[in-house]
Amino acid sequence: MAHDTTQHQDHGSATKRIWTVFAILSVVTIVEVALGIIKPAFLTDTYLLAMKLLNWIFIILTIYKAYYIAWAFMHLEHETKGLRRAVVWTGVFLVSYLIFILLTEGNYIYEVYRNGHVAWDF
Repeated sequence: MAHDTTQHQDHGSATKRIWTVFAILSVVTIVEVALGIIKPAFLTDTYLLAMKLLNWIFIILTIYKAYYIAWAFMHLEHETKGLRRAVVWTGVFLVSYLIFILLTEGNYIYEVYRNGHVAWDF
């Protein structure tokens, strides 16, 4: 439920808004794909909190895209500050927690297999 539902946009500003959203999401996606193809050595050789810097960049760009999609397509920009924060911060917290759990468990499983406790037989 938007706060200002009586305000109408004209066709020109709606079209401009669509192209702006398209351009921003396209640029972020192009940067992600380019980094994934090129994989610069300084990003793959640099570690931050036990993970490659390139992976951190992918995670940050993905969270940004998810936030911007919610902001633009769920019309959060027209909602109250409390609702925006509830939606955005809940999502950011859950995604951050999921990333932490996946990285922690993935590292544990990798160490178990690398140290030879279990055979790589699957």
